[in-house]
Amino acid sequence: MGQKKQSDQYFSALRANGSNPTAALVLEDGSVFTGHGFGAAAAYAGEICFNTSMTGYQEILTDPSYAGQIITFTFPHIGNVGINDQDFETDTPAALGLIVRQPVTNPASWRATSDLDSWLKTHNVPGISGIDTRALTRRIRTLGAPRGTLCHAPEGAIDFDALREKAVGWSGLAHMDLTGEVTCDIAHDWRQGSWLMDGSVHRRTASEYKVIAVDFGCKHNILRCLVDVGCAVHVVPSKTTADEILALQPDGVFLSNGPGDPAATASHAGPHIAKLIDANIPIFGICIGHQLMALALGAKTHKMDRGHRGANHPVKDLETGKIEITSQNHGFVVDPSSLPDNLIVSHTSLFDQSIEGLRHTSKPAFCVQYHPESSPGPHDSRYLFECFTDLMKKTRV
Repeated sequence: MGQKKQSDQYFSALRANGSNPTAALVLEDGSVFTGHGFGAAAAYAGEICFNTSMTGYQEILTDPSYAGQIITFTFPHIGNVGINDQDFETDTPAALGLIVRQPVTNPASWRATSDLDSWLKTHNVPGISGIDTRALTRRIRTLGAPRGTLCHAPEGAIDFDALREKAVGWSGLAHMDLTGEVTCDIAHDWRQGSWLMDGSVHRRTASEYKVIAVDFGCKHNILRCLVDVGCAVHVVPSKTTADEILALQPDGVFLSNGPGDPAATASHAGPHIAKLIDANIPIFGICIGHQLMALALGAKTHKMDRGHRGANHPVKDLETGKIEITSQNHGFVVDPSSLPDNLIVSHTSLFDQSIEGLRHTSKPAFCVQYHPESSPGPHDSRYLFECFTDLMKKTRV
């Protein structure tokens, strides 16, 4: 069955949702979802993806890896705890919009300092509620992540044809280097450790290791986790050269997460990462940092049909046999058939057997595709930050 015919089968009955719609989602194949808008009055085209996490919508919306994407939340209770001042993963949201089933409710949390609707308006992010998110998620699962346009028009004036044209005209994430849009402007130190549950005290270990974090769109909680295990963290922009990093005499280098096509980013970052690996500096990469390390050593990456996004992804550690439940957010993956001899697979996905971790055979460098900082998500993989400090300790001797 062709893709167009499958799409028609899925969406023949999915048109108007309720009366007087004030928002619409129009996909590149002409499929239309209407509902009720919230957040900013705006229209953006991007890749439509879904996230299965049951908590952490604030962290997800501010994860820089979501640049260029509109997020469908499969969990229905979005907005119920509002927005607080502590759970941001970057200063401003990178996601283009959000799609939810239930209307956004008023916050019911002692930590809330704002409601979700007001915060979205402040940052010019539109949302739509009343969508059959189960049907949309099944469509993405079956046919892959489509291009689409999300429009919030408070007066109800929606030009569906124009929205489809906008979706069709969007270039897509393949071949797109988005790290320059989300990296820091200037280098800076990061000193904040993890928050305690009372929200008022930071937990911090005495700094023992000097770590340069290359910011391809780094989540704040990754930096907090590095501080927790005794790292003095200095964050540098994504186009910082290997010579500039080596001149800082770090104990280790961290390659952060980030958005877009890793192959496009590797065109400028790859040679510098390869030089750092050759210098025998301990290196730890997460998400696009994992992909960039692989690309720097000669591997290849490709775009996935639907990606991995959620806090319930099982990963197997091939060296110990243990299973970790992980938090993930990625739409590209390292091609296992392209791995060079100096990289071995350390972790694999139990969903689709894709590569989830790599280790260099002779250099102190390793990386994982998933998010051990678990924001949101389980804490099964937090040990990887201690693996990084152990590697720096051993390399020092």
